[in-house]
Amino acid sequence: MAFLSDTLARVKPSPTIAVTTKAAELKAAGRDVIGLGAGEPDFDTPQNIKDAAKRAIDEGRTKYTAVDGIPELKRAICDKFQRENGLTYQPNQITVGTGGKQILYNALMATCNPGDEVIIPAPYWVSYPDMVLLAGGTPVIVTATLENAFKITPAELEAAITPRTKWFIFNSPSNPTGAGYTWDELRALTDVLMRHPHVWVMTDDMYEHLVFDDFEFCTPAQVEPGLYDRTLTCNGVSKSYAMTGWRIGYAGGPVHLIKAMATIQSQSTSNPCSVSQYAALEALTGPQEFLTANKALFQRRRDLVLSMLNATPGIQCPTPEGAFYVYPDIAGCIGKTSAGGAKITDDEAFASALLEETGVAVVFGAAFGLSPNFRISYATSDKALEEACRRIQTFCAGLT
Repeated sequence: MAFLSDTLARVKPSPTIAVTTKAAELKAAGRDVIGLGAGEPDFDTPQNIKDAAKRAIDEGRTKYTAVDGIPELKRAICDKFQRENGLTYQPNQITVGTGGKQILYNALMATCNPGDEVIIPAPYWVSYPDMVLLAGGTPVIVTATLENAFKITPAELEAAITPRTKWFIFNSPSNPTGAGYTWDELRALTDVLMRHPHVWVMTDDMYEHLVFDDFEFCTPAQVEPGLYDRTLTCNGVSKSYAMTGWRIGYAGGPVHLIKAMATIQSQSTSNPCSVSQYAALEALTGPQEFLTANKALFQRRRDLVLSMLNATPGIQCPTPEGAFYVYPDIAGCIGKTSAGGAKITDDEAFASALLEETGVAVVFGAAFGLSPNFRISYATSDKALEEACRRIQTFCAGLT
């Protein structure tokens, strides 16, 4: 009898975590490494949020809480959805989990049966397909091309829907591409979904506040109110509020789904960290001005990276609408040999040679379901980004 579960054969470790770990190991060994793999802001959590956490500790708010969130935080989330998204939820329609990942995982575990299909546009966040597989479902990948700015079309969505489709996972702005759907583009997708009432919508709105230029964020149930009763609108404080390590995600949805997700959570982690919940409460109800300043900072970094990458031989990189990633196409580099003698057979070979020869750590595109590409997180200093892009330019110029 095998000791390890057969489930492990269906999933793989997170490639983004693997890249970050490898970069840290090389740094510890004395290498000059610039890590562009981690998807988290490089600045600290705002002081008012940290102060709220300290008060919670001092006031003894360190006991178990309700399984899926304290009432005050649930009310604040309801207010946030109403204020920013025009969505009306009651506290019994809100769930709070240990990060956005647990929210998505709970929903899939609570709803997927063997044979159920989940539509996932690619490029996708690396965890979506594996979470579907862990829940017993079948990922159905719909590829969004560079020519369509990494966004799927209504016809492509329609073609992927079958009688077994349970969920459509929607992420805008996207990790890894930063692509964001306009109101009209999203309306075209929701029109398709309205023709298929058995398909539920799971949104991942984690990068809602990180949008650039004149782009305006919107979410499916906001664009099409007819989808409200079969949409789980997911969000969190990790990215916008620089709270990745605090591990708080949340969602609004139909009561019966929220209850089912609470049942899953009650037998896995139970409540999210109590102190983190009070910090998240302050994040959602306290001053919001820093969001504008942070957005401007990220936009400047985006423009820096884009200008240098698009001046690099063999690389083509579209302009993302949001998040803090770019997803350059490296078709012009495939089949060549690096100055160090590495054969660039695919994007994984490109990323490996780039790290070994220049000390720049990126995540290869196959991890996100679309090649040949790689992902850069520009959530780091301008100085580091400029040096990293200079090294990438030198590396690509040396390909023969």
